[in-house]
Amino acid sequence: MPRYTVHIRDEWLAVPCRDPTYTIQWLGYEALKRYTKNKPDNGGINAVKDIRFVARRCQGQGLLDGDDTIEDVLEDNDFVEIAIEGDTMSPDFIPYQPGVSHLYPSCNLFLDGNSLTSTDLVNLGRGLYKIKLTSEAENGVVKSRELLDTIVKENKVVYGITTGFGKFARTVIPVHKLKELQENLVRSHSAGVGNPLSPERTRMLLALRINVLAKGYSGISLETLHRMIQAFNASCLSFVPEKGTVGASGDLAPLSHLALGLMGEGKMWSPKSGWADAKYVLEAHGLKPISLKPKEGLALINGTQMITSLGAEAVERAQAIARQADIIAAITLEVLKGTSKAFDSDIHALRPHPGQIEVAMRFRALLDSDHHPSEIAESHRFCDRVQDAYTMRCCPQVHGIVNDTIDFTQKIINTEINSATDNPMVFAERGETISGGNFHGEYPAKALDFLAIGVHELAAISERRIERLCNPSLSELPAFLVNEGGLNSGFMIAHCTAASLVSENKVLCHPSSVDSLSTSAATEDHVSMGGWAARKALRVVEHVEQVLAIELLAACQGIEFLRPLRTTTPLEKVYDLVRSVVKPWIKDRFMSPDIEAVHRLLLDQKVWNVAQPYIEKYNMELLPESRPISPTAFSLDPPASPRKRIRLE
Repeated sequence: MPRYTVHIRDEWLAVPCRDPTYTIQWLGYEALKRYTKNKPDNGGINAVKDIRFVARRCQGQGLLDGDDTIEDVLEDNDFVEIAIEGDTMSPDFIPYQPGVSHLYPSCNLFLDGNSLTSTDLVNLGRGLYKIKLTSEAENGVVKSRELLDTIVKENKVVYGITTGFGKFARTVIPVHKLKELQENLVRSHSAGVGNPLSPERTRMLLALRINVLAKGYSGISLETLHRMIQAFNASCLSFVPEKGTVGASGDLAPLSHLALGLMGEGKMWSPKSGWADAKYVLEAHGLKPISLKPKEGLALINGTQMITSLGAEAVERAQAIARQADIIAAITLEVLKGTSKAFDSDIHALRPHPGQIEVAMRFRALLDSDHHPSEIAESHRFCDRVQDAYTMRCCPQVHGIVNDTIDFTQKIINTEINSATDNPMVFAERGETISGGNFHGEYPAKALDFLAIGVHELAAISERRIERLCNPSLSELPAFLVNEGGLNSGFMIAHCTAASLVSENKVLCHPSSVDSLSTSAATEDHVSMGGWAARKALRVVEHVEQVLAIELLAACQGIEFLRPLRTTTPLEKVYDLVRSVVKPWIKDRFMSPDIEAVHRLLLDQKVWNVAQPYIEKYNMELLPESRPISPTAFSLDPPASPRKRIRLE
């Protein structure tokens, strides 16, 4: 018999339907009858038949016509919101979020706890893969669980398995209460606040926790791990507030919320349901809640996966914007009629930082040369300028350290992604459990604070280049890059926006990991504050993207005033890409959509994809002995890891 889950005010109601030719109006009234039946005062409703309401599908928030038949507009196990006339939207109801990815891929990514990369994790968040375990990982998980079952059977006293937690570590728990112990742990630790993580970020968090458990050192049962994987593959995602972790003992609050939904408690999201009670979301997808065995609650919530998953996104986006920043700066240099002499390979060979050498090479590949002549460069070849401002001349030195900072951070994050961060650790081969401190988030916290400080400089130097583009005394272009100045303001306030974002970043770059507050009655007396390090690193990266989007818009607008002269072929291709989404600025118009459109180009790495073939070709044509870096530096994938490559199927 078809059944539908209906949300009225603060209640979720399961409504069976014997005849699918019944109408939506019937479904609404039937749900209202059940709602009033469960309320001592009938929920303030005197006569159900007199109630007027509006019905919407939870997914997409589409209005439902009361006269339509159920079979025509709903699917079995669909979710419906009933809004009673005169009521405001229930604060308990969080609608489906349009625009997020929720694919149902056919390709599987095999996890073994050792081979996942930040790129893989971000792609899992985007819904590009389902998850399976390797057979080796499954065997390791089984052996680890067998040891735990033996410990429980023999009534041994082991922290977190047969004892309380933190300050209660010396309190021994009776065997018949061990399941309750783990459930209480998850419920009590689900104390986060703030907005929920997006579905993509929650998918990343769940995928990373699965990967860590797959290492086989946490004592999770294979049954529980398989149920987590089933929930991931169905995109049944717990409500995880973004605030509440101090980053040691791990990300306890967010991981507890993650586990709570898997237990069928709290809220969950799926593409089918939007936000709803977890038990209904799981049931609608044919899934069962996990039932915690000894130590499993602790295994689910002890680790740095919130810091690390958000950090993986931050480092991937930082890497993408850093290489596109070189392209944008090259266009600005062309518009400001700068020289490419400062990027001579011999200069940078004398200070051979890898990032500096790589950035200088990219500039040489993009700017005027025998490979790609520039009419703009030729027009001022014999001018009396000796050298350019630092914001152009020193790009290899400034952008270069950003690249090296990102590489450093990515190594830390990729190591953390494949690390066992539980406590106690279960060593099946040794037949013992050992308490340690792998849950402490100092490594990713420090690295992500460093990332924020490093990548911010791309915005700081970009904002100064925007100033040069907009200032007629520096650019020899119309003020604020617009004709009829005064009537039109052009890029005046776009530059202000860039300046405001750079100023915000200066505050956000204050490292959170220099702070620590003692928690858990001084048992956990030093913490990393890594959750905030990860969240603000993401915000800094987003601001950098937006500032560089404004610079790219301004630089392309500057080209309009240099026509009919043309720049190099690769930079003309980038110009054409921008003009495919944003028209030239002839007179003032609503500017925010233009910034958003170019920001999307950067997020999708389209600017890089257009220029990359030219950079790679330039690099390959260099003599081997003078080639500054390996061509693998231009791959869209991260450098090959010494770990065994993750398997796709």
